[in-house]
Amino acid sequence: MAKKFFAALLLVLALVVSASAAQTVRLGVTGSVYDEMWQPAKEILAKQGINLEIIQFTDYVTPNRALADGDIDLNGFQHQIYFADELASRGYKLTNIANTFVVPLNLYSRKIKTIDEVKDGDVIAIPNDPTNGGRAIKVLATSGLITLREGAGFNPAKEDIEKYNVKITIQELAANVIPSALPDITAGVINDTYALDNGLKASDAVFEDKAREHEYWNLIAARTADLEDPAKLELYGKVVAAYQSDEMKAALAELYGGFFRPVGWDEDLLAPFKK
Repeated sequence: MAKKFFAALLLVLALVVSASAAQTVRLGVTGSVYDEMWQPAKEILAKQGINLEIIQFTDYVTPNRALADGDIDLNGFQHQIYFADELASRGYKLTNIANTFVVPLNLYSRKIKTIDEVKDGDVIAIPNDPTNGGRAIKVLATSGLITLREGAGFNPAKEDIEKYNVKITIQELAANVIPSALPDITAGVINDTYALDNGLKASDAVFEDKAREHEYWNLIAARTADLEDPAKLELYGKVVAAYQSDEMKAALAELYGGFFRPVGWDEDLLAPFKK
């Protein structure tokens, strides 16, 4: 009996030591889709003794503040243009350590099959927020429905439209209501999350957004000061490698119908910090 008790005690102690040796990385995200998306990377990291803990936030403001405050170790929810604005407006000392994916902003319809079917008088809905709205207007310009004036900025507005090549009406709606408005309009430019939530696939688009501008690339961010710590630099490098893996590439292709497209995986953004 004593031997069995001693053996059981040693097993418990071994498990405690093993658990304490495991490293935990807290990753901030926004949206349940990331729980599923990051699963292959989590499994890769678990084999290396790293526990990747996904921390959900309900808005886009809190994750960068939480990262800057040290409440989380990394975040992965934003694209370059938003990240740059956050750093400029809030003074955060954060660094992009890896590119992840770019998401298309496609045009969908319940009434037409191709962009060539759009005619004078048709109503096209776009998101009413500046970032997605500007990007949607560029999608309409790329499709040939409109022509933008020379010198229009990166985020153009309706006022930047020089010519309506097809006399459409552009209706600005909250991004989350455009999918439900499709029966009442000709087509709408729909954000990937809302498209997925409403059963739409990238292949359903009547016009595909093929923009790959660097500003729309999503990223993984870390505190800049942490990158001066060799141990954390090595740890975060393992997280990046797990994300930018063949397993993740396959998952992105199989699970999301082309919505999340890997970009910039050949860029080693941690290289400047390696000594």
